[in-house]
Amino acid sequence: MKMLPFEVGPFAARCVVLTDDGGRDAFIVDPGFDVQVVVEEVRRGGLHPSAILLTHAHLDHAYGVAEAKAAFPAARVLLHPADLPLYENLPAQAAAFGFPPPPVLPPDGFLADGEEFLLGGERLLVRHAPGHSPGHVVLVSHTTPRVAVVGDVLFAGSVGRTDLWGGCFDTLARSIREVLYALPGDTRVVPGHGPETTIATEAASNPFVPAR
Repeated sequence: MKMLPFEVGPFAARCVVLTDDGGRDAFIVDPGFDVQVVVEEVRRGGLHPSAILLTHAHLDHAYGVAEAKAAFPAARVLLHPADLPLYENLPAQAAAFGFPPPPVLPPDGFLADGEEFLLGGERLLVRHAPGHSPGHVVLVSHTTPRVAVVGDVLFAGSVGRTDLWGGCFDTLARSIREVLYALPGDTRVVPGHGPETTIATEAASNPFVPAR
């Protein structure tokens, strides 16, 4: 599985385009701000997004969903149902940070823990990992070594904040230990902000949630 990462917008949030090796199928993960940059690159590569997946529905990861959907109408908008209230309240989130309200389209469906998606010949596993938000999910590829797109659950030397809507540190720590630290140590961790890391590195040295 190949990844095209984009760090965009005022929060430098990472939008990721996932593609299968050698194919044209694609998923767009977390279209936040400056979506046109992502759209142009997807079109330049001749890719055909079939899904717009949200790791969670905070503003910096979901602000541009409607714009991405307008560019690729066949792509299904999918998120975990526990984050639906956050998603439906994107205009209020935007107002809280001084941004114009984005249009909010109804999702085309919902993600479930343990669900798998096929991208070309490769599989992508959805795992529910709440704590940063109630419906946060991480996306784990079955490539070797594995790649985990983790949104705002785990960062290099840090973890997602829990003082926003629906956050809970104890829940977040449990998700990190039970979902992420259970992955192979060489799993490449692609967070929603900042540099990449690995599961082994964070399990051994993360100061907020060390492995036990």
